[in-house]
Amino acid sequence: MRASRILAGIIVLKFVAATPALALDPAVLAATPPSPSPREMLSMGFAAYKRGEKAEAIEALQQAAERGHPGARWKLGMMYAAGDGVKEDDYQAFQMFEEIVRDQDDDTASSPNAAYVASAVVALAAYMREGIPNSPVAADPGQARQLYAHAATYFGDAEAQFELGRMLLAGEGGKSNPRQAARWLKLAAAKGYAKAEALLGYLLFDGEAISMRADPARGLAMLTRALRLASIKDREWIRPLQEEAFSLSTEDDRRLALTDAQSPH
Repeated sequence: MRASRILAGIIVLKFVAATPALALDPAVLAATPPSPSPREMLSMGFAAYKRGEKAEAIEALQQAAERGHPGARWKLGMMYAAGDGVKEDDYQAFQMFEEIVRDQDDDTASSPNAAYVASAVVALAAYMREGIPNSPVAADPGQARQLYAHAATYFGDAEAQFELGRMLLAGEGGKSNPRQAARWLKLAAAKGYAKAEALLGYLLFDGEAISMRADPARGLAMLTRALRLASIKDREWIRPLQEEAFSLSTEDDRRLALTDAQSPH
């Protein structure tokens, strides 16, 4: 199912009245330099952002976004979501991501804009999962789960696969399916997504939660590797899991795990 169809009922189409074209002197048209293309405006916006000139970046990105460039809309959405150079506004960010999904509905996973579309779908899923206070966006875990499933399946997005795995494991937004959850976590972990490897490793340590045969050495190895590769923030929740598994492991399992943890996956 297309992501824009999944979003049916929450997207409000905006109609812009057409204005009559003005008749211009051909000589004036010939002397007027062509305006930058949306891609050129996007490049100007990113360049200004890298220089730290965020007001200039926003102006260029807005011009590119108004002309339909998904990359400009994505960057603006991320800036509004983080309060980066603008006042934080999750609903404005939501609308930016929504426009990407609506307008790029026919993009394939191999299209040049696929990364923008996948990221936008994941962002929309996160907003739908929790809702946005003081906005029309109410929490809808079922809708969020469908959006994650779309990004996980259609685009192979590792973050979506991880979040979908979590929701399936907890029965959030629908029925619980631990074995299916483990499948999605495995796919994300294979892409080097540390959070997925940590959670899957913890589940594999005793196997009970996902109805699989316990594999303590492999589970501890995955937790150890994930702890090494994770961001500082994620280490805060991964470390206690790794330490718990380590304390419950045999000496043989610890040796095997430490050797296995040195490999990339």
